[in-house]
Amino acid sequence: MQSNDQERAHVRISGQVQGVFFRDSTRQKAEELGLAGWVKNTPVGSVEAVFEGPSEKVREMLRWCEEGPRQASVENVDTDIEDAGGELSGFEVR
Repeated sequence: MQSNDQERAHVRISGQVQGVFFRDSTRQKAEELGLAGWVKNTPVGSVEAVFEGPSEKVREMLRWCEEGPRQASVENVDTDIEDAGGELSGFEVR
C-alpha cells in the first residue's frame, strides 16, 4: 500500500445509536485501526463521524459502522468519501 493511499469518510449513522455506547465503541474501534477523526451525537438522534487514514482501514471502519456495538440497531449509514486533509490527529468523542 502506498503512503498516499489515504482517504476521509464522513458518515451519518441512524437508528438506535444514541444511549448504546456507540460513540465510545466507535472511538475504541477507530483507535484500534489507527484512524484519526471524531464522532458525535446529533440533535436529531443520529451519530455523525469522520474517519481518516489508510483507505483499507477506513473501509473496515465503515463495515463496522453497519453493525455498531452490540446494543445498537443501525438502520442506515450515509457515507461521503473525501480526500484526506491530513489535519486530523487522534480520535475524539465530541
